[in-house]
Amino acid sequence: MPVDSPKHDLGSLRIHDGQRMKSGLGKRVSYASIPVVIFAAIVATAFALRNQKPVVEVATAAKPDAGGPQTALNASGYVTPRRRATIAAKITGRVTGVFFDEGTRVNEGQLLAKLDDSDYKRALDSAKADRDAAQAAIADLEVQLRNAEIELKRAQKLREAGIQTQEALDNALTLADSLRAKIALAKEQVNAAQSRIAVAQQAVENCVIRAPFPGIVVSKDAQVGEMVSPNSAGGGFTRTGIATIVDMNSNEIEVDVNESYIARVQPGQPVTATLDAYPDWQIPSKVRTVIPTADRQKATVKVRISFLKLDPRILPDMGVKVAFLEEQKPAVKGKEKEKGPQAVAFIPKSAVRSDSSASFVYLLRDGKVERRAVSLGTERGTEVAVLAGVTPGDSVVVKGPESLRDGDKVEIRQ
Repeated sequence: MPVDSPKHDLGSLRIHDGQRMKSGLGKRVSYASIPVVIFAAIVATAFALRNQKPVVEVATAAKPDAGGPQTALNASGYVTPRRRATIAAKITGRVTGVFFDEGTRVNEGQLLAKLDDSDYKRALDSAKADRDAAQAAIADLEVQLRNAEIELKRAQKLREAGIQTQEALDNALTLADSLRAKIALAKEQVNAAQSRIAVAQQAVENCVIRAPFPGIVVSKDAQVGEMVSPNSAGGGFTRTGIATIVDMNSNEIEVDVNESYIARVQPGQPVTATLDAYPDWQIPSKVRTVIPTADRQKATVKVRISFLKLDPRILPDMGVKVAFLEEQKPAVKGKEKEKGPQAVAFIPKSAVRSDSSASFVYLLRDGKVERRAVSLGTERGTEVAVLAGVTPGDSVVVKGPESLRDGDKVEIRQ
């Protein structure tokens, strides 16, 4: 029997009125909720930003120097030795011995390392053999010369007696002169051999590396079995140095001073140095020299400062802060009572803010900032004197957002 093909029921595609109302209502609800979601996100973001604490940097107000010389300028730099040397070999060779380590204190001329000297010793032995052979030839020629001189005397007597011809006399004379020339040549060969011996001996001595001055080894740059050379061979397989030695007695401070303030620095000027490693230790120093040239890129002038007394705690490349002190001026009689208000503290100039009314700073108290009006005095380098409003030991904000307000909770940047 034939099978009837299925008939399409178009009525099944009809959307009932109830479904149409629900679908339209859902779309309207979705569209209406979008502004609500955006508003909620804005509110949440604003709330999060509101609760975020501003990050600030603080510094401690310093106590002014009591009756001593005032600071004319502050700077920072590093401890650098005047005598620092990377010890290298004069020749290319393989290291066969290293007799030091980092931190080893060495004396002038002390043995540091050895290179393979076998080839140079063979060259030295060859030069000595040439010298000995030339000296032996001289001895043989001198024997022949003595015999030739005897023959010459005999030939002269026979010629005078008319028994021997002039030719025989001439031959005897020529033989004696030839032997004298050969002896002179052999002596020059001996001298040449002596020169080659000196060169070979120097090459052997170049295989021994010694300390050029007393100091401390701060770097061990080669190991046994490595190749060293005074010239870089490239590829990283050949060392150019054996060790680095520092003379600790030549340690000094090197700082870069802004050229705008270099007029405040003079040779021999007293300086107080403070190592970053020992912030409570003030080291008396003085300006040794001002390098007479400026760095046009950084607009600075290099100043070298000598320690008045060296200490084993002072190590090369340590960070150090220095204060250049003003020369203390004698008090003028009758004017002691005319002195103005004295500074109660010194703070960084970056901590001072101002508005239309007065200058002020933000003090840090219990995690909050407190606005405090201040009366300022003279400046010294990067610091300014405070006559009133701040006491030594107070923490002041030196860097923070411009929107900072009195009473804001802040977070200290470490």
